[in-house]
Amino acid sequence: MDLFKLKKDFPVLSDKTLTYLDTAASSLKPKSVIKAMDEYYEKYSVNVHRGVYNISFIATQKYESAREKVSKFINSQFDEIVFTRGASSALNLVASSYGLNNLTAKDEIIVSELEHHSQVLPWQNVSNITKAKLVYVPLNEEGRITIENFKKVLNENTKVVALNYVSNVMGYIAPIKEIISLSHKVGAVVTVDAAQAAPHHNIDVKDIDCDFLSFSGHKMLGPTGIGILYGKKELLQKMPPIEFGGDMNDNVDKFEASWKDTPYKFETGTPPIAEAIGLGAAIDYLENIGLDKISKHEKELKDYTVSKMQQIDGIEIYNPNAETGIISFNIKGVHPHDAITFFDGDNICMRAGHHCAQLVIKWLQVVATLRVSFYLYNTTEDCDKFINSLINAQKFFKEMGF
Repeated sequence: MDLFKLKKDFPVLSDKTLTYLDTAASSLKPKSVIKAMDEYYEKYSVNVHRGVYNISFIATQKYESAREKVSKFINSQFDEIVFTRGASSALNLVASSYGLNNLTAKDEIIVSELEHHSQVLPWQNVSNITKAKLVYVPLNEEGRITIENFKKVLNENTKVVALNYVSNVMGYIAPIKEIISLSHKVGAVVTVDAAQAAPHHNIDVKDIDCDFLSFSGHKMLGPTGIGILYGKKELLQKMPPIEFGGDMNDNVDKFEASWKDTPYKFETGTPPIAEAIGLGAAIDYLENIGLDKISKHEKELKDYTVSKMQQIDGIEIYNPNAETGIISFNIKGVHPHDAITFFDGDNICMRAGHHCAQLVIKWLQVVATLRVSFYLYNTTEDCDKFINSLINAQKFFKEMGF
């Protein structure tokens, strides 16, 4: 990758003083994505599926073309892709539609302390309503989900397994394909949170054989306000919609109604049209570079940065062996919210907090962490700027008596 040429594709990075290291929260957007969305608003700006006039037909084609791009991106069928408001919305749809209608008090749901709140909270709700038991996979000493520990909680009562593909705090890649295989042997359905995986790694849903998989547009160069739910067609067809209104219905009478086939029964009202088109453009951009190259590049930046960080006294890194471009750490004795203001002073964009994953933060026995996350537009120059800022921050707080 010609990284310096690539940076020119991102308008935000025209500010040469800015160092963006918070892609795990949200990625920057290239010009091609912005242009695709602008074109929709400037040339069409109409609804889809409804209008019997040319520009509505064109808008519908572009919207459904985006669905086709997503399906090819993860190797699914076209009608197994549901557009949602985000990954959180997709994960909630599975819990509310599948979970509430299929689980009972005798059943068990497996989750982990590594989960984002958008994965664990919907299943907490299902557990509270259905009285199904929520079971946690024990993490190993490094904070990973292992097959050995997964087997300890998997049994004939397990009906749902809800786990992440990549942790947004620890950056670990879960052995998700083997987990899915083991889960299916006891008849359990697996819903995968791939918000941190889809932007960085090739995913083949047929190969890993997941039942559901969710991810966001805004973490993979696309716009906010759109997410993806992949579901096996035979499961989606049996699941009831959880929102009702225009365009999701087939026939409506006074006291009953019928629904369209999947995916449209889950997409009520005016859909995120411009957002879907933008996501399609983002997928084009990523595929033009190649996810293998992107993930390799991020890992190299992460390893380079960790090696530098380990030479600085008073820095605690919680995931030095992560396979991805995520580093969670703290400056010993300094609250992350105090430390982050120092980095902001150097115009370095990072994250401080519990990262919407309080369970793993509590597992680490800290109040919060600082987090750096890399993507295709980052360079070793960004890493060096961060390291210099970290050295200065550590000195500053030490002089202040922290």
